[in-house]
Amino acid sequence: MPFSSIFLSSLITFQTALGALVPTKHPRDATCVNGPTNRQCWSEGFNISSDYYAHVPETGVTREYWFNIENTTASPDGVEIPVQLINGSFPGPTIIADWGDTVVVHLTNSLQNNGSSLHFHGIRQNWTSHMDGVASITQCPVAPGDSYTYKWRATEYGTGWYHSHFYVQAWNGVFGGFVYTCAHFVVINMLTLPRIQINGPATSNYDVDLGHVFLNDWYHTTADRLVLEAATGGPPTAPNGLINGTNTWNDKGSRFETVFESGKRYRMRLVNAAADQHFRFMIDNHTMEVIANDFVPIHPFNTTQLSIGMGQRYDIIVTGKELQTGNFWMRAIPQSSCSETDATDKVKGIIRYDNSSTADPTTSAYSYTDSCSDEDPSNLIPYLKVDASDTYTYKAGENVEVQVTDNAMLWLMNRTSLHTQWEYPTLLQVAEGNDTWLARQRLISLPEADKWVYFVVHSPFAQDHPMHLHGHDFWLLQAGYGNFDSSMVDSLTLIDAPRRDVVMLPASGYIVGAFKTNNPGTWLMHCHIAWHTSEGFAVQFLERESDITYDAATLNSNCASWDRYVHADDVNQYDSGV
Repeated sequence: MPFSSIFLSSLITFQTALGALVPTKHPRDATCVNGPTNRQCWSEGFNISSDYYAHVPETGVTREYWFNIENTTASPDGVEIPVQLINGSFPGPTIIADWGDTVVVHLTNSLQNNGSSLHFHGIRQNWTSHMDGVASITQCPVAPGDSYTYKWRATEYGTGWYHSHFYVQAWNGVFGGFVYTCAHFVVINMLTLPRIQINGPATSNYDVDLGHVFLNDWYHTTADRLVLEAATGGPPTAPNGLINGTNTWNDKGSRFETVFESGKRYRMRLVNAAADQHFRFMIDNHTMEVIANDFVPIHPFNTTQLSIGMGQRYDIIVTGKELQTGNFWMRAIPQSSCSETDATDKVKGIIRYDNSSTADPTTSAYSYTDSCSDEDPSNLIPYLKVDASDTYTYKAGENVEVQVTDNAMLWLMNRTSLHTQWEYPTLLQVAEGNDTWLARQRLISLPEADKWVYFVVHSPFAQDHPMHLHGHDFWLLQAGYGNFDSSMVDSLTLIDAPRRDVVMLPASGYIVGAFKTNNPGTWLMHCHIAWHTSEGFAVQFLERESDITYDAATLNSNCASWDRYVHADDVNQYDSGV
């Protein structure tokens, strides 16, 4: 019987506040103009060195979108299967905004037999926890035939994506990208437009923004069936994978392609949107300059390959080779050390230097070590320097166990698997003043403002896990194999630690993370493997409960609609609720 333990401990110590997030208008520097040869500049005096945790441009612009989720069919790799899509698009439509804009998304659920919600992955939702879009945490599911409006501020910039946070719906096709872009100079390749993009400054210069490059595992059956298979028989094996929503299968389908010009610099926004595949990304014969991880600009570094866990994003710049002709493979290689796959050498796109060419490349992959380890933290140095507290005392804390009981895989944290109720989300419980928290809600209360929270997650289970925190970036102070204990405190990286919202928890290892209680809300932290989230591998941080803001009328109306649907259709909840 598989068995594992994870230890999660939290210690709160005092630190001066990072500063309230406020709209700021700086004097315009006319000499600082954003363009291909100077991507560090921005509008209204903001630039790559501006503290995006404390200040945000005041654009006065609202970007509004209308999304409709419906049942349909699609054949991304040539094999037609049932899917659930937004506006009939796979991936879903793009949200594009500038740093400081307000984004409004009107979501209509046209599914016949499913609730839904929309989570904007990586958006910190500063003081807008009720817009985080997590069914059973920040809202009830959106009932069939009903609508819900999300409204939030683009307080960070870079590459993100959105996806349903209801059951495993995201991996039936309910996802897309967002980009925060530059109002002054941006070139988007329309072939890759459906994504989320928030424009802002960058740590290196480029000529063309190619938009998102989504990496997915792909199965020829629905995620609803796959999650049941995972619960009783272990993770399903992926027969194929996709790059930007397309690939081939048995001579059907087509591959993603894009054309380079010699000497031009191309920005690509990599997103691992897989249910359960860790990818190693590369472009044969080309070097990548990495400029951001998740929503955090970093000091650039060069590499020929990138290790990308589920939910992680990397922004890269690739320079077209001088006087180059021919075609080159773009590869997303599933790592067999943590991915059940039959698609090791199948997930490919094509870079062409001649758009009239139709031939397949004959190039070879770079050599690599099959591994699901994160990128070396020494490469992921944030450009904006924000150090963690210089004091830390370790305290052993809560258990998290993994075991098989009653023929079902459950992930247990402190001997309890997270199980929340669709019809009674955490935020509604907060609104009603009900502080009777059940053990299965796995809630950790953080009542004090502007203090550092430290947590240690340890897992002897021999599998890597992508740990995603909502509502915050978190500082990765250390990661390693074996156990973390008090003797290792002095080795923590408190200065120039990587910051991101998804970190790989090493197999049979641990991570030490930190964040500051400067964003009131109810925030989920969970493994981003689809089956593990459904199986309860998650906790909630209830941060500054008395300061949480919400729209009571919308919250109550949303839950009343869900209750009517549940009682009319006798709906049962089989998973963790998130």
